Amino acid sequence: MPRRTFTRAELESFRDAVVPDLLPDSPGQELKLLFVGINPGLWTAATQTHFAHPGNRFYPALLRGGVITEPVDPADGMSEADRAMMRERGIGITNVVPRATAKASELSTEELRAGGARLTALVARERPRVVAIAGITAYRTAFARPKAVPGRQDEDLAGARLWVVPNPSGLNAHETVASLAAAYREVALAAGVI
Repeated sequence: MPRRTFTRAELESFRDAVVPDLLPDSPGQELKLLFVGINPGLWTAATQTHFAHPGNRFYPALLRGGVITEPVDPADGMSEADRAMMRERGIGITNVVPRATAKASELSTEELRAGGARLTALVARERPRVVAIAGITAYRTAFARPKAVPGRQDEDLAGARLWVVPNPSGLNAHETVASLAAAYREVALAAGVI
């Protein structure tokens, strides 16, 4: 079956849409690791699936790093079986800013700071072991940490160990699936996912 495609006009119709967080949906599920994107792209909004753009390396890196054990092809939308597998492994996904844009550069400093406060409240409520924010620039702005460097941060976030990991977008050209896999495996090990 051919992969779904969208016209530019179709994608634009999803501007400012919100993609629901992927979080535990039953009392017995533990949230061990919460991945945090900057904000949904238009393809993500169209498919209602985080990190869904075909050029995004998030799911291939998770698979290569052993964080997930089955491949996920989210370009058409994550299946319910995919979502259940992520939840069963204790993995959640959210964004700093919930509204979809064509580029993260469209977000204002105020939106990112408000998103940082929203994320802190979410982490306090859901209580993951580890939070992994995918993108150092967004982290620096959202949390007013202009000198932050990638990796484990000195402070926790609402009781969760906090990491900043590389952004898996295809626009982040100096990262590869292998380098992303190593970073994501490190946070998954810290969270007890693997």
